[in-house]
Amino acid sequence: MATEETWKQTPEDHDFPAASDYLSLVLDAATVTAVIAELRKASPITRKAKDLLRASRLPELPPENVHVAADLRKVETGQRLSPVLVVRGRLDDDVPLTIADGYHRVCASYHLDEDADIPCFMAELPRR
Repeated sequence: MATEETWKQTPEDHDFPAASDYLSLVLDAATVTAVIAELRKASPITRKAKDLLRASRLPELPPENVHVAADLRKVETGQRLSPVLVVRGRLDDDVPLTIADGYHRVCASYHLDEDADIPCFMAELPRR
């Protein structure tokens, strides 16, 4: 099995609607629209899998998880993974980082190398 994943330069078209669907569960429609617009114009940054998981307060999913396993198979066959879409958390307000799309890819990367850089597109949550 490959030990290093490769990443696409830009998110796939379906990543933004997937992020919007998830965010609509925790944010109002106007805020979702604003965050998705910001994600679409964001420049890529890189962050480590271990840091994304810590900042989001999400558990590491096991490699046996069907979606994590599918991403691990993609890596094994040399397919590129789509970057992750995130919304910055606010430590001062006790708001964790939100992985709007790509949680399973983060977990797959963590299993391969927790210190590997993952390309992310990040948006800020509007202040109220």
